[in-house]
Amino acid sequence: MTQPVTLGGRPVMPPPGVPTEELLIARLRSHARRLFWSALVLIAVFGATAYFYDNLPAGLENWMMLSAAGLVILFVVVVPFVVWYSRSTTVTTRRVIAHQGIGARRRREMSHARGYTIAVRRGPLQRLWGTGTITLSNGVDDPLRLPNVPNVTLVHETLADQIEVGQILAHRDAQGGSDHVDDV
Repeated sequence: MTQPVTLGGRPVMPPPGVPTEELLIARLRSHARRLFWSALVLIAVFGATAYFYDNLPAGLENWMMLSAAGLVILFVVVVPFVVWYSRSTTVTTRRVIAHQGIGARRRREMSHARGYTIAVRRGPLQRLWGTGTITLSNGVDDPLRLPNVPNVTLVHETLADQIEVGQILAHRDAQGGSDHVDDV
């Protein structure tokens, strides 16, 4: 029986044929810079509401102003925040999982062991903020697009490392499984 590879007495890789545990590497959302204008509108609406409360021209009531302010906050602040918050990406040692949706959730996965290409696109504003759009494509399924990923260089390197490790483990397990069958 093959012993696990160890580093400082701790196992780094399990022996061939033993399933590896799926571990969380990162959970991230797109960069929050999209909420910048929502934050400015929120500040402006609160300031205007405080200034005009009980100082409205004749014919207008405070409840009208508060209702208008509430609608503006709902559609310009709350809805963009909920949309931003409802999209997340999880990177584990086995796969990349993209979640999207509020009520009905849509989930897409891409396995590291199957391999995929990683394309990174960074516009001028994305370079300024340290973000980028990552597109993962395995040639079979539709590409998985991760827009405005923060620390895009670090995420790219992590994904490339996970593809390599996943393929090494898959190859090792395939080789270990065929050797085991020959021994019997």
